[in-house]
Amino acid sequence: MSRRILFLGLVFSLMCSVAFAAEEIKIGSINDLTGATSDVGKDAALGIRECVTYVNDNGGINGKKIKLFLFDYGYRVPEAITIYKRFRDSDKIQLLLQWGTGDTEALSPTVNKDKMVTISDSLSGHLCDPAKTPYNFVYSTDYSTNARAALTSWYEKVWLKSDKWKELREKGTKPKLVCFYMFASPYSSAPIKAIKDQAKLLGIDVDKDQDVSLTALDAKSQVLAAKESGANVVWHGNTAMSVATAIKDAYALKFEADHITNNWGFDKNLLRITGKAGEGVIGAASCAFLEMKDPMLDKVREYCKKVNPGVPEDKRDIRTVQAWLKVSLAVAGLTIADKQGKMDGPSIKAALETLKDWYPFNIKNALGVGPYTITDKDHRPTSVASLYTIKDGNIVEFDKVDMKQKFPNEWPTWLGW
Repeated sequence: MSRRILFLGLVFSLMCSVAFAAEEIKIGSINDLTGATSDVGKDAALGIRECVTYVNDNGGINGKKIKLFLFDYGYRVPEAITIYKRFRDSDKIQLLLQWGTGDTEALSPTVNKDKMVTISDSLSGHLCDPAKTPYNFVYSTDYSTNARAALTSWYEKVWLKSDKWKELREKGTKPKLVCFYMFASPYSSAPIKAIKDQAKLLGIDVDKDQDVSLTALDAKSQVLAAKESGANVVWHGNTAMSVATAIKDAYALKFEADHITNNWGFDKNLLRITGKAGEGVIGAASCAFLEMKDPMLDKVREYCKKVNPGVPEDKRDIRTVQAWLKVSLAVAGLTIADKQGKMDGPSIKAALETLKDWYPFNIKNALGVGPYTITDKDHRPTSVASLYTIKDGNIVEFDKVDMKQKFPNEWPTWLGW
């Protein structure tokens, strides 16, 4: 009798564990906590865990909890490939969150073959054309759109209007662009072709690129070369610490050019490190900054304290908000697919491609973004680039540029740049 009871108990336990597993939705996340982009990666990883906790605290995905697997890959592509194989073969994840451009582009053929929906912090334009990368998604304007928008806004609002460049304008001098970025980094170099194309469109000359490491502590030689070229504007394609190094050196060497930067180069770290040197820098952003008042940011701050109380609030940044945006997009696709009773890759992909005029958590203007529309022909969720600037020691809104509206003929041809 006791053996029968024991057997029934084991069967019941097994049935419960299987049922519990069925009520979980598994997400794998590959993050940089120790590598070349960990200056922005650590905050992003904290935000992913916090947002998943928030989602689970509020009913999960149709009542099912998210089980998160998050691993550091140290910004090493081979390590990312190894982690993905573990996620796929052992953990049996249903959706992948990735980090860098190098690893996301390297894994793209594999995840597309596996039909694994992937949402990456790499906003490379190369990942936005579903005809080539159908299972890759991004959660914001891509790098190329941001670069084009930043240069366009600088040209229209600064070069054409500011007193600083009045004398050169009146002489008929054409503005000149120089790009600072790490040549060997797929992330840093991703939008270079696009920004040079935009310069040509706007009538801006382009001088020699300057190779600046993602971990640079000195950029004086690059600054002097750009200064000698007579550049009026510098595009910075690295992350915040490296960008700050170049901007501080430019200030010290009295290089008077203006500075524009991609979203990973513009945050509170840049503001803190550059001080006076950072005044006037224009940067793209994927969402609102943590301290702003847009809908849902109160919840982001609440869960910063709840999940990671040991991390000081002044050490948290926009990367946390980006993580919530990334997770919210994943949740939107998973929720639709789960309601339809199909949690396979093609169903999750199709669900994301039905999003029309979508906002994070279905709250208008949540996290300072939206509305987003994703289709099976175009995975760029929006054509509106948000630009901010440093003014009087604060980060303030500078411009919102709808590149589709401004360049309606060119916009379709820019897909996949």
